[in-house]
Amino acid sequence: MFKRILVPFDGSKGGERALHKAVELAELCDAEINVLTVYRHHGMLEASFSMVRASDPGRMDDAMRDHASEVAEYAKTTAKEGGATQVRAFVKSGQPARTIVRFADEHECDLIVLGARGMGSVEGYLLGSVSHKVTGLSPVPVLVV
Repeated sequence: MFKRILVPFDGSKGGERALHKAVELAELCDAEINVLTVYRHHGMLEASFSMVRASDPGRMDDAMRDHASEVAEYAKTTAKEGGATQVRAFVKSGQPARTIVRFADEHECDLIVLGARGMGSVEGYLLGSVSHKVTGLSPVPVLVV
């Protein structure tokens, strides 16, 4: 049925539920799981408001990428402990919904499984949730858990 399942994972409880559901589906279909953690680029404007030193503005992006890598590896390990045999983890920078849909296309994923609510901010309430945006943008089926 499904050959390659994409699980966007941000470390939230909703992400955990989606990951567990993807593991169940992968076992039924003998599918590969691709875990994707997306972080937003920390631009110079944001850097000016943060604790980043002006002489080293790249440090915030490095910290965000490192954290995203830890989150992705955690999800990969959790999926394997749950019984998944084919799991790969990826980290990308960008606008979450568009990055998720682009990744699914580039990696020929035939299902996206994601949590209904993640670690969004006020932006999510004003502009809509990532899950809502992904369901509107994705040409492949999306299961929102």
